Amino acid sequence: MPTARIRPPQHWIRVAIFAVIVGLVLPCASSLAQAPNAQDVSRAQALQSQSPFAADPYAADQQGVDSTDHAAQTPNDPDLGVQEILKRVERYQPFTASVAVPFYYTSNVALVRRGEQDDFVTAPAASFTYAPRITRTFFGEVTVQDQQFYYNKYDDFDFGSFDIRVGVAYYLPQLHNLVLRALYDYNRLNLARSFDSFFDDHTIFLSAELPFRIDRAQQVSVGVDANISFAADPDPPQRNEFDIYAGYNLNVSRSFSLDAVGRFFFRDYYEGDRTDVTELLALSANWRVTRWFTASFISSFAWSQSNHEVFDYDVANVGGAVALTVKF
Repeated sequence: MPTARIRPPQHWIRVAIFAVIVGLVLPCASSLAQAPNAQDVSRAQALQSQSPFAADPYAADQQGVDSTDHAAQTPNDPDLGVQEILKRVERYQPFTASVAVPFYYTSNVALVRRGEQDDFVTAPAASFTYAPRITRTFFGEVTVQDQQFYYNKYDDFDFGSFDIRVGVAYYLPQLHNLVLRALYDYNRLNLARSFDSFFDDHTIFLSAELPFRIDRAQQVSVGVDANISFAADPDPPQRNEFDIYAGYNLNVSRSFSLDAVGRFFFRDYYEGDRTDVTELLALSANWRVTRWFTASFISSFAWSQSNHEVFDYDVANVGGAVALTVKF
């Protein structure tokens, strides 16, 4: 007798289980800390933009074997939870639930020009994504993600970041596999151990990316992004962000990969006549221990210059991450 397919109610059971996990990650105690200033918002945005999830929701079958002939993951995959599809996936699973625990040393806790202080940061995160395939090359996405940042010595800097993202991704194989993305993102930065926000931001994310496959194991990607903020509370930290990037991916084996990406950011703030230019280099090594569990080495190095030199800073983040991902 053939094995019965999973019925829809079981999907909701898994969603409920994940909701419990998110509830454990979200701290519920109240905080007595004062509302952070604009630079604290910049610090929070710099950290939370480095997603702990190596998004790969379409690539593997039930045995964890990549048989889809898809392109390697691209530098923007963690931002949206999608990657390029070059051939139809026979068994498509639109739901992805993930929990991850990044941990790393940071050389400049407050992102200041002088008097830098280092610390160790632990940043547990949980994410749930529904990415329906509308057509063979057109995908939707709804993502809910929460991440908490805990400092070892300077716990006054602790904060949380909560996101709701809704968008689409469109792949054009006839145009050198061009990838176009459009996304609405609601980001809420929270006081430590609380859901009381100190900054709310509504942005539109637009992206165009070209992957260049060298062979089955290597790929180079280049692209441009735009994050347009159309509403924020409070107003002073609000900014628009534009960047260009180039990334390199090497699949050493089916379970081990290396990634490098360089980005050049231009950030224009709505108030205070402030403009920042930032260079970022990110390196990672990822080992897929099983089809659910991944261990990673992560690092990033940033150099930021502002027309207000008080906001100039350099920072290095070096550490690792473990992630558990379930697709259904």
